Amino acid sequence: MADNDDDGSGRAGAADAVRRVFDLMPLMVIAFSGPEHRIVAATGAYRAWTGRAELVGMTLREAFAEGEGQQTWEIADRVYATGEAESLRDFRTQFDRPDLGERRECYIDWNLTPTRDADGRVDGFIADAVDVTGRVLERRGDRRRAAGAERRYTEARDGIDALQRELLPSTVPLLPGVQVAASYLPAVVDTAAGGDWFDAVVLPNGRLGLVVGDVVGHGVAASATVGQLGVVLTERLGATGDLRAALRSADAVARRIPAARAATVCVAVLDPATGVVEYAAAGHPPPLVVPATGEARFLGTTGDRPLGVGAGFPEPVVVKEELAEGDLFLLYTDGVLERPGRTPAESTVELARVASAAAGDRAFRGRQELAVDRVCDQSVELLTRVTGHQDDITLLAAQLVPQPAEFDRSFRAEAASVPLVREEFEDWLTGLHLGAEDVDALRHGVVELATNAVEHAYPDSRPGNEFTVRGRVTGRGHVQVEVADQGRWLAPNPAADRGLGLQITAQMVDEFHVEHDAGGTKSVVRHRMRRPAHLLTAQDVHFGFSERGLAPEQPLVVEDRQDCSGPCIGVTGPVDASTAGQFERAVHNAGFTGTRSLTVDLSGVTLLASAGVSVLHRLSGRHHDNGTELHLFAPVASPADVVMTLVGLDHHTVRPGGG
Repeated sequence: MADNDDDGSGRAGAADAVRRVFDLMPLMVIAFSGPEHRIVAATGAYRAWTGRAELVGMTLREAFAEGEGQQTWEIADRVYATGEAESLRDFRTQFDRPDLGERRECYIDWNLTPTRDADGRVDGFIADAVDVTGRVLERRGDRRRAAGAERRYTEARDGIDALQRELLPSTVPLLPGVQVAASYLPAVVDTAAGGDWFDAVVLPNGRLGLVVGDVVGHGVAASATVGQLGVVLTERLGATGDLRAALRSADAVARRIPAARAATVCVAVLDPATGVVEYAAAGHPPPLVVPATGEARFLGTTGDRPLGVGAGFPEPVVVKEELAEGDLFLLYTDGVLERPGRTPAESTVELARVASAAAGDRAFRGRQELAVDRVCDQSVELLTRVTGHQDDITLLAAQLVPQPAEFDRSFRAEAASVPLVREEFEDWLTGLHLGAEDVDALRHGVVELATNAVEHAYPDSRPGNEFTVRGRVTGRGHVQVEVADQGRWLAPNPAADRGLGLQITAQMVDEFHVEHDAGGTKSVVRHRMRRPAHLLTAQDVHFGFSERGLAPEQPLVVEDRQDCSGPCIGVTGPVDASTAGQFERAVHNAGFTGTRSLTVDLSGVTLLASAGVSVLHRLSGRHHDNGTELHLFAPVASPADVVMTLVGLDHHTVRPGGG
């Protein structure tokens, strides 16, 4: 067709060429129009990345319904309403891939640019995206590797921040019928710790005390004040269960300590049996309730002034609410509300909306099992990912949940039952959501007691010999386990390797005692239920969270190692009554019979029971005239190191000879 044709076909051809070039661009670009954000264009690269061949004509909410709860829609609304461009970096998102039938999680750098009509009014926006998941995961991997050396607190953090974290509880208690979680994110200004604190304490009559407070300022003075004020309030509350008395005591301390004046605090007492929660707030924002069904709501303010600002504290106003099963009760500090670019009204609306989405698992789905964890962790991430934060942020959540079932099983008194006890009891512990250390202690103790019943209770080996394991959660927040048999009682005799398992159990749990008579023996373990509080850093907020899961127990594996300076074997899995013989044979087969020295690397051992300890004692006690030695290696704080330290078994925490 001639260039001077005036029928418009030339322009139409040019438009087709432009569309074709746009579609073939190796960039992910999508354009929206109107307040509903209707899609008017999307490059082929973007459609391929999302797995959606047809997007044009759909609204953002129609095309990406799974974006609800992730603030995707809210950000689009804000760009359209303000006409201001926004750039988002390392923005975590989850979206469905219809073509693959799966949900994908990735990290994106977004640039959102408003478009305007001929009159200068905003009529839509264009978004371009770069998938930076690989970069983010690489950075997260680097951080995880560094965390192994830094442990909980990195040495690069400011000393004041470390002091603040030492003053905060590392765990929160659990009660039957209540799940608890806490998250604390320090202020970012100069990495100086602020004055936020929280605590949760089991009160008389099986109630739960919850405290969140905020001291004015940052630095040494704020941290020292947190230590004094927090201890007085929590101890008073724990001793009396009276939140009015606790507040009056805290106010008296605040009036004597200049740095404590004008501190704010919210104190609550929850009765899991009735669902009744009472709270009082001294100058502090009111609690938020996220119900099992319906909209989240803020409870009423009490009108009490902050601590230490008057000649005396008036009688605190206490408000009573009744929670239903599934309802979540959230305390927080004002750092989550006072974020850059947000008014208090806007922040309260956002907090309620985000907490509801997290509780209902509508934000980052499938990442955390418990609603209290999702609310505490994901709310911090979602609320700070765009605005950032300047002050400390603390969230403390408690949710009424069904009472845990009891564990009640009988087992044959034979060696093959020990792995069954370990597996079935660990399955039960998984449902309690305890911290990893407490799971290890309880599992180890019960395995030791089961082994004791198998090996010593019955002098004969009749098929009918049995022992029982019963576990329950007490009203004061303890796991209580009873291992009982109807056999004989043999007094402990360490020289004959009898009673060693009882000694280890007694040192690993909070309480342990044995009852025995002519009818049999009952060993009772009682251990306080706890789970870790989340003391976060800025990297945690960007890169998400993970809890140590209870991985299925591995079989015992013994193999030659090549990374030692001499003969060496590595051991992986449980060393208990069912595997101790295999382990001892493997050591002999590796050559420790007086012909050469040998290093046994126990870093991969998941359980070192008394049967395994007995083997190690026997092997370590052998002396050879030619000077050959057995070197036992277990890194600091590994399961084998903990047990060998308890029983006084000499070992190395640094691999002998390097490597």
